[in-house]
Amino acid sequence: MEADGTITREGGPAGGRYVLRSGALEAELVFSPGGTGRVVATHTGVPAALRGAGAGRRLVERLVADARAEGFRIVALCPFVKAQALRHPEWADAFA
Repeated sequence: MEADGTITREGGPAGGRYVLRSGALEAELVFSPGGTGRVVATHTGVPAALRGAGAGRRLVERLVADARAEGFRIVALCPFVKAQALRHPEWADAFA
């Protein structure tokens, strides 16, 4: 089963999160500023009902797409984001 739903970005200069809403469920990827040209991915949370459905991967894909479009690099402190970066070498240009 693939996680459906729209991903939105919430927050501002102090940080924020990417949120995937699927029905009443929310998966999130939390980030904070990491200095000039960097965003620090600090936490990914996916409810049990969405685990294994690609929700976390979709959140990281959106972060990578935004990093490329907006010219920032990602610092992966979150173990899930770090693991996804290792699984997807084609994303290397987006990571610090």
